[in-house]
Amino acid sequence: MTKDHPTIAVIEDNTDLREELVFFLQHKGYSAWSASSAEHFWKKLHSSPADIVLVDLGLPGEDGYSVVDYLRNLGKFGLIIITARGHHRDKLQGLNLGADFYMVKPVNFSELASSINALWARMVQDREAQSNSGHSEREDAPRGQWQLFNAEQCLETPGGARLRLTSQEHHMISILGRSQNEVFAKEALAQHMFQYSDPSDTHRIDVILSRLRKKAKQKGIDLPVRSIFGKGLVFVGEVKTASEK
Repeated sequence: MTKDHPTIAVIEDNTDLREELVFFLQHKGYSAWSASSAEHFWKKLHSSPADIVLVDLGLPGEDGYSVVDYLRNLGKFGLIIITARGHHRDKLQGLNLGADFYMVKPVNFSELASSINALWARMVQDREAQSNSGHSEREDAPRGQWQLFNAEQCLETPGGARLRLTSQEHHMISILGRSQNEVFAKEALAQHMFQYSDPSDTHRIDVILSRLRKKAKQKGIDLPVRSIFGKGLVFVGEVKTASEK
């Protein structure tokens, strides 16, 4: 059953504007929560789902473009960029990455509400069309799920493409997959993977991840592992581990 109103997440590092936006959205009847950075957002998203995300571009650490790019690849979020960057080039980049609306600060709250209502109406229509297309929820669900196979040591995308993994790569994805959508500190990851190494030495983690990303890119696969500036790594999405196909 479709909700009457969307849940909205606000990613904005300006405290006053962030609080003002949440107050306005809640006053309009929406359920809303906020995050001051992309890192905070990824952590909170795991326990607090959202339908529409308002994203500032100039965030500390991981920027708003990166957030929009990855959320669009997940395919289930409405995305509205709110930024001080009014240059046409910035707008084109945001829209090309998949943002539904691009709004320049200072934000006209009446226009924002209209944009949210229009976006939510379209999202509801798309969901209803998908529901009536003859596919059951059980059939649709695996499309967004990654598969990690132990016996064959490979990672399978929701679309069925397979990426062969080395033992270290498989170990890394296995650890991150158990804490999906949560930031995993590189020091902790190093301890799990190399028990007798100095946990402060995360260089080996960086090397393994760099090689894995390069290999995935060559296969045309967008690896669902994000680096959160100064904090660690996060597997964004859902992964299921299986010993065999």
